Amino acid sequence: MTERIEVQRAIPADPDAIFGVLCDPAGHVAIDSSGMLMSTTGGLVAAVGDSFVVHMDREALNDMPLELYDVTVSITAFERDRQIEWTILAGFLDPQIGHVYGYHLEPFDGGTSVTSYYDWSQIDPVWKERAIFPILSEANLRATLGILARTVAPGISRPISTDGTDQPPAPVGDPGR
Repeated sequence: MTERIEVQRAIPADPDAIFGVLCDPAGHVAIDSSGMLMSTTGGLVAAVGDSFVVHMDREALNDMPLELYDVTVSITAFERDRQIEWTILAGFLDPQIGHVYGYHLEPFDGGTSVTSYYDWSQIDPVWKERAIFPILSEANLRATLGILARTVAPGISRPISTDGTDQPPAPVGDPGR
């Protein structure tokens, strides 16, 4: 069984516009398709080790009675306009889970190919034994990318490659596609 979900979408916006949403705690709430993220406390992130608090409500998933709770989003990978990744920390979890979420951005002429991923391959064995992962589905990640596209490029059609496929155009400087 796979321990990672990865989805991709071509968005007609520059990487800096997309990355601006992804570095803003309020941006995470704005594009969340799960319905769990309610609000945030904290400022923009700009480096590995930066963090912010997300106020959560698990009622949206209706899978366990957590009600309202807070988690800390801790940035684990950061390359401006290219990649952002984070793990979730919570004082009520022992041990911490160890799953990560992230985005990889690849510019192309006319937009950015955005890959969203959710990886639970390195979770603590205690959580692995509970067999509760994945918590979010591929559909959740796809919907979040759709909301991200609507947020940074409202009303602009999704770029489609000129070869008739539904793949994003080749990245800038990549003659291989």
